[in-house]
Amino acid sequence: MGLVRRALTTRPTVGLAAGAALLALTACGTPEKGAEKDATADPSEAAASTSDAPTAAVADPEHAVDPPGAFDGKQYGDDLLLVAEDTISPEDLAIITGVTVRGRPGVAAYTQLSYGQFSVENKLFNIAAVDPGEYRRFTGPDAAPFQPQWDRVAGGEIAVADRLQKDLPIDGNGYLDVEGQKVHVGSWSPGGVDGIDAVVNGRWGQELGLPEDNAVLINTGISSPQVVRDKIEKAFGETRFSINALDIVAQSGIDPGTYQQAIPVGAFSDAVGVFRYTPIGGGRIAPDPAWVAAHIVTEAVPILGTVTCNKYMMPQLKAALGEIQTSGLGDKIDPRQYAGCYYPRFIAGSTQLSNHSFGLALDLNVPGNQRGTVGQMDRVVVAIFKKWGFAWGGDWAYTDPMHFELARIVNPG
Repeated sequence: MGLVRRALTTRPTVGLAAGAALLALTACGTPEKGAEKDATADPSEAAASTSDAPTAAVADPEHAVDPPGAFDGKQYGDDLLLVAEDTISPEDLAIITGVTVRGRPGVAAYTQLSYGQFSVENKLFNIAAVDPGEYRRFTGPDAAPFQPQWDRVAGGEIAVADRLQKDLPIDGNGYLDVEGQKVHVGSWSPGGVDGIDAVVNGRWGQELGLPEDNAVLINTGISSPQVVRDKIEKAFGETRFSINALDIVAQSGIDPGTYQQAIPVGAFSDAVGVFRYTPIGGGRIAPDPAWVAAHIVTEAVPILGTVTCNKYMMPQLKAALGEIQTSGLGDKIDPRQYAGCYYPRFIAGSTQLSNHSFGLALDLNVPGNQRGTVGQMDRVVVAIFKKWGFAWGGDWAYTDPMHFELARIVNPG
């Protein structure tokens, strides 16, 4: 089915089949230079393709960049997504893009991204800051030519994969909360790049704290993506980058048995840093032992006794439970019904990491607080947890009242 090319002034309708629902636009943009490369392309072609660019209205002038211009029809496949902890240097980029296979270029085209993850309701979503005019070439035949979507990303809005319409809470004015920043949803996008859930422009990337140009999206042309990946890993070692074969991601949601890393932004960036892990089957993951040693601790806390959690959360957890206890509410939490904190695995039935993987969430009073219910959690207990920087799953659209997770850093003093 084709794209739904219509503007909405209220919250987008859930359930548009393979469509892109676009929200209202206002204002104007500012310039930013892009970074896509094509070993066979004449640089003058890109300039020519934007010379007659339409002028797009802009929703968020503070975060706007130059609109991408009219699409010239040039498209590439999305074969590999390579992600590093920090900015990929020009020297390393030259090695990556200079890989050859049987004397031929192994990288036919590429574009650099700023890449990381944001957390919403105990799920981690992949976000990339991109140059809209370049990135669109890798997004497939439905999304690439859809001019309003890319104008709106340039204008300071976020484009989100339409498969996530039921997973992401959008407020009544069409805004998504990305780690405390309100970003207007300009498009529910069909197609796109496998392994990337949402895209913004470079200015939003800086605002959100994404590592600058720490990822490369690669089209391998006629070369085997697996062979190109193997050659890059041989050049740098298997743990210098995480490299996803996107055809595998498209089929199963994960590239099994390969080194992966998550780079959370916002409140979790200090508590998590870079989370390195390997999927090991059965929904389980094996975190880097060095990360576990640096972040996960077992300590005694009020009411619950001994717990294993992220050391950065532990002071706030102790403060919250201590206040609950001194307020005479200790009996509102049953330590026998505590279901744990640190779980290194994917969310059941998915390939998404939860905040339990980082030891930044805990489940309390499980029997009376099942998902989709109002739950029996004492609301004063909830208020104390919120005071100490925790979000409560009972506030979610699909409730999870047993669940508390770190939402912001609070110094107990």
